[in-house]
Amino acid sequence: MVREALAALLGLEGDIEVVAQVARGDEVVASAVANDVEVAILDIEMPGLTGIEAAALLRRRRPATKIVIVTTFGRPGYLRRAMEAGADAFLVKDAPASQLAEAVRRVLRGERVIDPTLAAAALAEGANPLTSRERDVLAAAADGSANAEVAQRLHLSEGTVRNYLSAAIQKTGARNRAEAVRIAREKGWL
Repeated sequence: MVREALAALLGLEGDIEVVAQVARGDEVVASAVANDVEVAILDIEMPGLTGIEAAALLRRRRPATKIVIVTTFGRPGYLRRAMEAGADAFLVKDAPASQLAEAVRRVLRGERVIDPTLAAAALAEGANPLTSRERDVLAAAADGSANAEVAQRLHLSEGTVRNYLSAAIQKTGARNRAEAVRIAREKGWL
């Protein structure tokens, strides 16, 4: 519903044509290629692949396509991850629709567009302290899986999983893995 509403609003702009819509992150690249998309607007939360994962794939496959990430989750960690994945703009969904249309125009001119409040929060927050492997292990353990299950799923030893989890717990300032998962998600690190 939100996707269709955004497409309808953008379609009302005289200089913007909506050429495709997809419901899943794993459909983004194929649709962008098939429809020669100039600007892809992606949500952080998408089934199949997250918007950040889809952005990274799209950036590699179609480097000229501009990427705008919209989200209800205005978390500094998401902003950093989106920019690292190649996003050209990052906006929160509660911004007026006119800001989205203007962001599309601006990224087509080669500008970066970032919600200013979120940008300030990201600078104040600092970089994600977790390594990519610590994030992988913490995410795999988020469902309460035992270390042995996580180790098997990620093709690691149990001791290695324990070490990554300990590092993630320490870096997040958490008391246990469940709290580390919660903190990492709240900050947009997972």
